[in-house]
Formats: sequence, C-alpha cells, structure tokens
Amino acid sequence: MSCSRASSNAFLVRLLVIAAVASLAACATAPPDTTPTAVTLPAPIAQSEIGPPAPSRTHHRNKAAMTLSISAVGDMMLGTDFPKHRLADDDGQGLLAAVAPILSATDITFGNIEGVLMDGGTPAKRCSNPSACYLFRSPARYAQHFANAGFDAVSFANNHARDFGEEGRTASMRHAAAAGMHHSGREGDIASWRVNGLDIAMIAFAVTRNSNSMLEIAPAAKQVALLAEEHDVVIVSFHGGAEGLGSLRIPFAEETYYNEPRGDVVAFSRAMVDVGADLVLGHGPHVVRAMERYKDRLIAYSLGNFATYFGISVAGLKGVAPILEVNLNGYGEFVDGRLHSTRQPRPNGPLPDTSNTALRVIKALSIADFLDTGLVFHDDGALGEAPRRFVRTERGQRY
Repeated sequence: MSCSRASSNAFLVRLLVIAAVASLAACATAPPDTTPTAVTLPAPIAQSEIGPPAPSRTHHRNKAAMTLSISAVGDMMLGTDFPKHRLADDDGQGLLAAVAPILSATDITFGNIEGVLMDGGTPAKRCSNPSACYLFRSPARYAQHFANAGFDAVSFANNHARDFGEEGRTASMRHAAAAGMHHSGREGDIASWRVNGLDIAMIAFAVTRNSNSMLEIAPAAKQVALLAEEHDVVIVSFHGGAEGLGSLRIPFAEETYYNEPRGDVVAFSRAMVDVGADLVLGHGPHVVRAMERYKDRLIAYSLGNFATYFGISVAGLKGVAPILEVNLNGYGEFVDGRLHSTRQPRPNGPLPDTSNTALRVIKALSIADFLDTGLVFHDDGALGEAPRRFVRTERGQRY
C-alpha cells in the first residue's frame, strides 16, 4: 500500500468523522486518528486444527431461491435499578418505540443485552464508588420490552452478563426464553430454531469467563463447523475489541483494553466464516466499526451502542449506531441489505437519524480499513455486492 493511498484513507476518515461529530450537539470534537502501525500476524491456523471446512451445502433443496431477512443491533441496556433506581419514567416501555417498526420487519432480529434481566440478587462485583458503579440490572419484566420491539434472539456473552454472577445470567436466559426470545452466551449455550423452512443456529462469543470464548480461535471454529453441518444458516455474534473513540479503526491484531485480552476480531471473524458461519455480528467497542463482505458472507465488526439508557456514554459518535438489515439466501450468502442510521439523545431511546451519520462513518471506516470491502454503500443506506479484488490481511498486506 502506497504512502499516498494511506494518507488519503486517513484523511477520508478524519474528514467524515469530523463532519459526523459536527452534526451531533453532544460532542464538541472529533476523535483522533488512531491508525495503528503495521503488525505481523501469527501464522495461519491449519485447517486440521479447526476441523473440516465449511460444508458445500449442495443439498437437494434449491436454497438459492430461499430468503432470510435479519436485523441486528449492538449493545442494549434499558436502565438499571442497581445501585440506584435509574429507569425511564415510563418503565422503559417507550425506549424502543421509534425503531420498533424497523426491528420487527425482518424474519430475525438480534441484539446484545448488557447487564442482567433479574429481580433482586447479589452482585458478583464490588462497587467501591456507588456514584460510578458499572453494574447493570434491569427488571425481569424488561425482557418483554425487547420482545415487543421485535427481538427474536439475544446475546448474553459480554462483560456485564455476569454482573450478578452466573445466577444473574441464568435469570436473564430464563426471562428471555419466557418472552419468546432465543439466546446464547454462556459456554455451551447455543440457539437453534427454524425460520422460513431453514434451520438457524446462533452462537454468541465473548472474551469473558464462562462464555463461549473467542480468544482461542481453533475451539471456537470447531463449534461453528459442527453447527454448519446441522444448520442451513449460522449466525455468529462476538463481544470483542478495544473500547472508545480511539478504537474506531481495526488494528488487524490482538487487542487489549485495560490489559484485558479482547481478541483479534478479524482473524476470529474470518475463521468463523471459513468453517461455515454465514453472518458475523460484532459489538463491544461502544462505537461503530468497519464492515466487509468476505467469501460472500457479511461481517460487521461493531454495531456500536444502540439503546443504552444509563451508565454507558452516548456522547457524540458513541451515540451513533445502525440497525443493520441483511438479506441472505438459503445458503447464507449475502444478497443485499441496508443500514438504518440511528442516534440516541438521552433520555430518549434510539431515534432514526435522517443525517445518516452511522452510514457515513461505517462507509468511511470500511474503505479506510479494508480498501476493497466487497460492498457498495448507497447514500440512502442500501447495501449491495461489489466484486472484491483482494482481501486485506493486515495493514499493507493483501491476498
């Protein structure tokens, strides 16, 4: 990659991020350019280590003519009653109302729930400063708020899913299921159901204890390969990567945050597709990140903060997020999609953003990080296929 091309990409990201931030009254300055230096990736994982490659999927059905529509969002937390009562005046019932028509329009709607859905319980972490206590517990009845907005599948694989220990995560799983939602997150917890005549699997990974782990790629890939053998479409979710405005760019390397390992999101995501994942959905950095079409499958590296009523900053770009709409065929191949831009002006929940800030920032980051994304980002939010000439494996290297 030439220096002039690198400078051009860095300038593009800075220009669009500055424009996006200027349109948001909550943020006064644009995030700094944090383009990392080139790194050396570890040797590729041998196929023998991760199991068989993705199945050919040449079943007797003509699955190319079948369709599946999926909506996906990032982090959600509709208010906490611990350690103080910080719930919306309407008990959270209206926080998703403005975006529910979009969320409920697809066959499957997915999101990541931060914190627990639980009444009572004992925190697993100690809060030394109650005024800055990042433990999230939403009332169990809030599970129905998500279901009413259209959510069918949720992740409990994140660093807040165990705020009240495994008892809290168990409660979250139980209340989500009672509201009619599928879930994944705890080690071995995998969702499996049938939609439009297709067998669907959803597995959520994280870097946290007792979750399906994304830190060891080979075991994760074996899990996904087995799911691909038994399902038509496999959805992989991950909660990984560093956090904050300094983490808009993807480093193509292992990431850390406060010395905690946060995974190599590109190596992980592509390895999952290599063995059979059809859609990979990232969250955790609390900002949006790039997207790419890899082997005819869509990877979204971070969907940002979608609906976080309290405790997580939504200032500036932290309050910008998309509703990602994806259409797949019966083989799990990307057909087309759309980015519905939203923003979150507290004390409201997410609202449609007519300035399309999330779209513009994701497009700029995708081009800057991958150069050739395999996608076309239209001004109205529509996503389409584009021929992909090369796939970037790390900064300055392609194959």
